[in-house]
Amino acid sequence: MTLLTEKVDVLRVLESSKVVAVIGFHRDPGKPAHYVPEYLDRQGYTIIPVNPALASRGESFFGRVPVGTLAELTEPVDVVEVFRRSDKVHEHLADILAMQPLPKVVWMQQGIRDDEVAAQLTAAGIDVIQDRCMLADHRMWM
Repeated sequence: MTLLTEKVDVLRVLESSKVVAVIGFHRDPGKPAHYVPEYLDRQGYTIIPVNPALASRGESFFGRVPVGTLAELTEPVDVVEVFRRSDKVHEHLADILAMQPLPKVVWMQQGIRDDEVAAQLTAAGIDVIQDRCMLADHRMWM
């Protein structure tokens, strides 16, 4: 697949994706890793929080209990949205590539970029968006 950078590609992802797993989800509503998924939930996306620190607490966000890892997911995911520092993205590569089925897209939020991981994901047939805000793009184009 490819690195998606064009408006038409990003718009296609926003329109066709329904299930989003959010790596690095945060419980603090003031953090982008919370309010971006919350916005997407309000727009009709199914949001699955992924955060090992929250998985065992029994809390629920958007009607879902967070999972600790992508391996715990029991349903197909269209987009894996990443809210981790750029230098931590590589820690999730094996988990993403082990998903069955593979996600259609890995979306690294604004300020997050790892070209090496992106190359490995695209080689596996996964589209990649880097350094873009899903909330901002949705508000702009949907």
